[in-house]
Parts: sequence; structure tokens; C-alpha cells
Amino acid sequence: MSGKYLGTALDGSPASPKFLAAYTRLTGKQPNLIEEYEAWGDGFDTAGVRTSWARGALTLISWEPRGTTMNAIAQGHSDAYIRKFALAVRRLNLPVVIDFADEMNGFWEDWGPKHATAAQYVAAYRRVHDDFTDLGVANVIWTWAPNIVNPAPDVALSPYYPGDGYVDWLGMIGYFTRYEYTFPVVYGRTLTALRAITDKPVVIVETAAEPTARRTADIRQLFAGVTADDGIVGFVWFDQSKRADWRLEAGSAASVREFRRLATAPLYGFDVRDRVRGIS
Repeated sequence: MSGKYLGTALDGSPASPKFLAAYTRLTGKQPNLIEEYEAWGDGFDTAGVRTSWARGALTLISWEPRGTTMNAIAQGHSDAYIRKFALAVRRLNLPVVIDFADEMNGFWEDWGPKHATAAQYVAAYRRVHDDFTDLGVANVIWTWAPNIVNPAPDVALSPYYPGDGYVDWLGMIGYFTRYEYTFPVVYGRTLTALRAITDKPVVIVETAAEPTARRTADIRQLFAGVTADDGIVGFVWFDQSKRADWRLEAGSAASVREFRRLATAPLYGFDVRDRVRGIS
């Protein structure tokens, strides 16, 4: 592909000019993929998606169905809410990425293996997708994103895959920690598992590196791995302080300079309005 997504998930309102301008100054390039987190019951952020699009950025919605169950969704108990959300997406008529119930292989999630079977998860994912399809919503890039399988959780991914007719992008969630410090170590097993399922494009929907002395090297590993793999369309840097301080400014000046040097390469970042009208 001619360019890769340079994404971020920011504290506060992700489409806020204040937050986005500060992040852009820090990195030297405006992100073109902006991740938002929507709780189950939240409305579609029409204004935020429109604002991001006006700046040349695509919105990725991580939709987190807490407060219900996969079985309840599969049985249609949330149809009224899902359809209201879907109609708002259709009315806006701008491309948007929806990542429904990610990390489904993680025991820590309310929809993970402790709370739902793979069959229940797949049925719920398909129900949400079908509700959109029934209403003629055609401007969604559907994303299915497990947590990395190295070193855990050791849960087979293929039973959780909704099927090629329901997924446009594969996602991965995985961070560089003190135990995982090269691109192949962080993502290698997961990429192998995903590509045994399908050849859909891959996006890293959440990543970052701990603010240790090794962060500069971790950033270099991230960019090098994404750059070298034609099947990976980009990544989202989780620029928040949750469980660790993943924000770029929390690291050393050297790590910020390295991120900026790599982010300003021509491969990263493009105006999505010039290209995205579906899967790209």
C-alpha cells in the first residue's frame, strides 16, 4: 500500500483540537487514525467523527459491551440500541472503523472466555453486524481484534473468528513491556495465528511501550515491524496513563525524538479523504 495509518488513542476527547494539536506538535505529524472508546449504551459520536474526518483522519471505535452478555446480544436483546447506533452511522455517511468487543480471548474482559463461549461471541458479533447490514449501513470497516497470544492468553483464536463475510480488518492488541521487546516476540505468534485464519489486512489497534530506558529501541522495533510487513496497514499508539504511563511525553526526550523521526517518514500518515471509501 502507498501509506500506513499512524494512529493514536488520546486522553480526553480524542477529536478535541487541543489534544490533537498537542499530540501533533509532539510527533511532527497529525494522526490519520483516531481511536475512541464507546461503552455499551453510548450514542454514536457524530460530531467527533465528523471533526476527525475534516482533519483527514479516520475514526476507529472500540465498542465495549459491558453490562450485558454475548448471549443476550446474540438473542437480540440489544437490537433497539444497536439499530439506533447504526442509523446514526448511516446518516453521517462517512467511513468509520468499528472494533466490536475486542480482546475476546482475554480472561479479564466481560465477554472473554470466563463469561462467554466462542460460539456465543461469534453469534453476538454477527448479530451486531447483521443489524447494521439490515439497515443498509455500508460505511463501516468491521474489525476483529484479539489480544496478542504471547505469552498469554493461550486461547485458540480461530473459534472466535466471525468469518470473512463479517470482518474487513484483523486487529491486534499488544504492548512492548519489560518481557516483550522485539516486534517478532510481541506479535509473531499472533500474526501466524491470524494468517492461518484469513488473509485480511491487519491493524494494531492498541500498542505502546513502557517508559523505560528501552523505550527508544521499542519504538524503533514497532515502526520497523509495521514498515516491513505489507499486510499490516498501520498502528494506534495508546497515549494514555492506564496501568502504566504509555504517553509519549512520559518517556525520555530521546524516545520522543525517535518516534518523531520515524513518524514523519513519507510512508506514515495520509489524508484519508483522498483514499478511504471502504477498506483501504
